[in-house]
Amino acid sequence: MHKLGRGHRDKVQQFMAITGTSEKFALQALKASDWNLEGAFDLFYSQPQIRSIPDSRHLEELYQRYKDPYTDMIMADGISLLCNDLQVDPGDIVMLVISWHMKAATMCEFSRQEFFLGLQTLGVDSIEKFKERITYLRSELKDEQKFREIYNFAFTWAKEKGQKSLALDTAIGMWQLLFAEKLWPLVDQWCQFLQA
Repeated sequence: MHKLGRGHRDKVQQFMAITGTSEKFALQALKASDWNLEGAFDLFYSQPQIRSIPDSRHLEELYQRYKDPYTDMIMADGISLLCNDLQVDPGDIVMLVISWHMKAATMCEFSRQEFFLGLQTLGVDSIEKFKERITYLRSELKDEQKFREIYNFAFTWAKEKGQKSLALDTAIGMWQLLFAEKLWPLVDQWCQFLQA
């Protein structure tokens, strides 16, 4: 810790004092949150089951693998490659849960910040770890509170940029995707009613 500047040393000390963690863990959390103390606390308290913070170098490698060559974002082609690496269909509901964890603003796009924070929250810094988390991500849909949050997120996330409302065909697709998991028997009749 002697190589750190005074501001960083103070943050490490503060983090350790409040969380009771080791210096190594405090350094990992603070580095993962770009030395933002509040971000490090959020990471620590949002996922207490995560014992280690993902290595930011590995996150950067993953981001570079999926990043669009023309813009500093992961676009549809990168997400398709991610799905391929995870062995998950792009239309699988688990991709919606991943987007929810990343707090993605727009469907088929992940900014650098969304990607990094999402993977840090999940404790993932490799494809192997990501694959191991898929079952957990699916299980979150069984939690009523999380399902409600994912449901609300889905309809904002699926809107076209600049639009205030969701296109009917997109809304129907979201209902069919979400309620295939919940086994709501009236989803087909609801969608037919809306199309009539």
